[in-house]
Amino acid sequence: MSEILLTKDGLERLKAELVDLKENKRPIIIQRIKTAKEFGDLSENSEYDDAKNEQSFIEGKIQELENTIKKAKIISNHHDTSQVSVGDKVCVDCDGDKMCYEIVGSAESDPVGGKISSESPIAISLLGKKKGETVVVPIPDGTMKCKILDIK
Repeated sequence: MSEILLTKDGLERLKAELVDLKENKRPIIIQRIKTAKEFGDLSENSEYDDAKNEQSFIEGKIQELENTIKKAKIISNHHDTSQVSVGDKVCVDCDGDKMCYEIVGSAESDPVGGKISSESPIAISLLGKKKGETVVVPIPDGTMKCKILDIK
């Protein structure tokens, strides 16, 4: 069983989503299916088909969340920031562009929100490096140089 890296906040968000699916969305869809069955002939009942498809999606998402939570390993917030590790916020200057990223497990990745997967090319290049070091990051059209400005 391979572990899934998550921050404490990320795990709490997944748990809250699971509770919402089980306690709110699942009962609503069960009621929709029950109501649709009352319309009669199920072979031509688009409301029933739509509700069953949504139920399938919800049940799949519940299974996915339960599996992720079961395999979760919390990334420690209290660690040495002398070198980049998963859970750190890292500010870099990449070819003149300054940006800050939080390195998280792939289940929490949100590049638009500044959270990059520990499996991404930039994170892989940064992990284990120290403030002031410059790394070369592979990108689709070659490479990019990034200097580590700060590790938090």
